[in-house]
Amino acid sequence: MASICKNRQGTICYFIIICLSMITLVYMLCSLDVWQAQNRVDYITTTSRDNTKSKMTQSFCSFQPLSPEDALETQLLLDSTAWPKDPPLSVPIPVDQISSAAKSTFTILQGTGRGQWHVGDQLKVLITMYDLRGRPKKFGGDFIIARLHSPALGAGVAGQVVDHLNGSYSAVFYLLWEGTVQVEVTLVHSSEAIAVLRNLTNKQPDRIYFQSYFRSGSVSEKTMCNVCLNMTQPVCNYTDLHTGDPWFCYKPKKLSCHARISHSKGGFKENLKDWERKLFDKSVIKVAIQASTYPNVTVLPSKSGQAEMQKSSVNSEPSGYYYQGVWRALGSTVLQFNTSSAMSECLKEKVVHLYGDSTIRQWFEHLIAAMPDLKDFNLHNSKQNGPFMAFDFANNIMVTYRCHGPPLRFMDVPTGDLRYIANELDGLKGGAGTTVVLSIWSHFSTFPIELYIQRLRGIRKAVLRLLDRSPGTLVIVRTANLKALTLFETLTNSDWYSLQRDKVLRAMFRGLKVHLVDAWEMSLAHHLPHSLHPQPPIIKNMINVLLSYICPPKGG
Repeated sequence: MASICKNRQGTICYFIIICLSMITLVYMLCSLDVWQAQNRVDYITTTSRDNTKSKMTQSFCSFQPLSPEDALETQLLLDSTAWPKDPPLSVPIPVDQISSAAKSTFTILQGTGRGQWHVGDQLKVLITMYDLRGRPKKFGGDFIIARLHSPALGAGVAGQVVDHLNGSYSAVFYLLWEGTVQVEVTLVHSSEAIAVLRNLTNKQPDRIYFQSYFRSGSVSEKTMCNVCLNMTQPVCNYTDLHTGDPWFCYKPKKLSCHARISHSKGGFKENLKDWERKLFDKSVIKVAIQASTYPNVTVLPSKSGQAEMQKSSVNSEPSGYYYQGVWRALGSTVLQFNTSSAMSECLKEKVVHLYGDSTIRQWFEHLIAAMPDLKDFNLHNSKQNGPFMAFDFANNIMVTYRCHGPPLRFMDVPTGDLRYIANELDGLKGGAGTTVVLSIWSHFSTFPIELYIQRLRGIRKAVLRLLDRSPGTLVIVRTANLKALTLFETLTNSDWYSLQRDKVLRAMFRGLKVHLVDAWEMSLAHHLPHSLHPQPPIIKNMINVLLSYICPPKGG
């Protein structure tokens, strides 16, 4: 380059060359630093997986390094979801030794006042478990659910089950209405089946796999993707730079990692032994346990002067109950928005952002169906994935839905639509008139729960940032719900997996200025069959809870 300056103004020319050289050097150093930083992340991730000896078998699952505070919180959350140890049985487990709903029984314990029960009392039930051969079980760990209901009154409430770790369990119910009530106890999974489910997550966290399509010009390829991905070949690291949420795909053979155009659910790898499959036969999943005598009692009016429910030895009281098909929350008032005009009046001049999975997409679909003036703006997006926007221009209402980022079991999601909730929240202005609703649980069931904790922690931090800059923002979290269980659903999305994540979800947002819609109890207490996507009467009650938070009763 010096020859260029021979016949020109030498000093100025050399000065320009020096400046250009310095700029080039800085650019090269910055590029090298970015390249090294990216490869350093990949290297650390790979070696930490190789060297970690965890019972979770996280040899190919990637997690962020934790601060001491986050590590402590993670351990406390893991402790809160702890389940009794695996049963002391040989493997393979003899099928006739598993807990049997058909052989087990429950007994209503005598109430106070010579067997009389009043509104405000507790009803206690003793559950005794037996195996298929009719022998008493000697240890706990069965997954049992219970509800108290009055079909004629359209009433129901969830019970709390306590494991005594010796083959017996208690179920406790609050008596909240008068009349004849019936106890219903259900064995969802035996302790032996739980042991298999736990082992699946430990050893096969990649049993649901994903794929991405890559395309450049006329060349296209498809590769496998996951959080837990064996590094048997070069990978593309799509870990989010802001949230740190990990995602990897095998690198295409011909194309660049930048050529990725879409994400999709790939499939499911069932790798069960014959004896394990028998633990999840339809005859043993979610089977009712029969009463030893009568399952019914009569609840009398509350005693004179008894204003509150009795304090219980169980962890918490129910969040609410159904009466005449209407959800009544305890500690707050749920208004009934039975007309489109009432719903429109509540949402007038407001914005509602729905983020999460298909169970919150249901809410968007319900609002569109229930409010004729709320028109879905056609963005020509997939009916499953969204994103969606709806407007009521006359009342200045906007409702949006966007699915959460991977892991996501949706089909053919453009990479531009793969957004993490924390990033979306950081882009919101918020403030009075803005409601944010979050629902994120179902798609994390097959992965180690540490991944779910990591995702929720990032979302919680974004919620706190949003509330800090815009305190008037209303934030609502929809919890997990129960569902129908086939063999496939059990292995990928069992209620037991959902229960573990539901505990983490509640703990993660406890104490914050965040409201809950208790989908777990609202699905358990209702008479309709469990479903991943609850039926319309349950959704309508959830929407009433949502709108009651947005438009609370005067003085409420």
